[in-house]
Amino acid sequence: MEDRLKRHDLTDAEWERLAPLLPVNPRQGGRWADHRTVINGVFFRVRTNITWRDLPPWYGNWKTVYNRHRRWSMDGTWEKILDGLRAGCDEAEGEDWTVSVDSTVARAHQHAAGARREPPADIPSKGTA
Repeated sequence: MEDRLKRHDLTDAEWERLAPLLPVNPRQGGRWADHRTVINGVFFRVRTNITWRDLPPWYGNWKTVYNRHRRWSMDGTWEKILDGLRAGCDEAEGEDWTVSVDSTVARAHQHAAGARREPPADIPSKGTA
């Protein structure tokens, strides 16, 4: 595989932090394909916005990557992984850590709301001349 295509794959340090949060092989059925390869395939697909079928072969069978991503999305595994990665992040910031939220509202001008359903009263209808 070319280095330019591999530059966004998980590093060894990232993998060491992520690996303990991943589910183990299921009790029934065969072993899962390598988690690291599959996750790198998901990341590549999301980053490049390609179709699943166009996933490069070094990430394994595209259907395997798709099925794992879909299964983990539906059963909440991705959320559990994210929660595990976020655990303890706030503690490192110290007690002065704050959250700032911007709640900007943008409203369209009243004339941008769309076409009227009925013609204005001061404009004659098409039937009268």
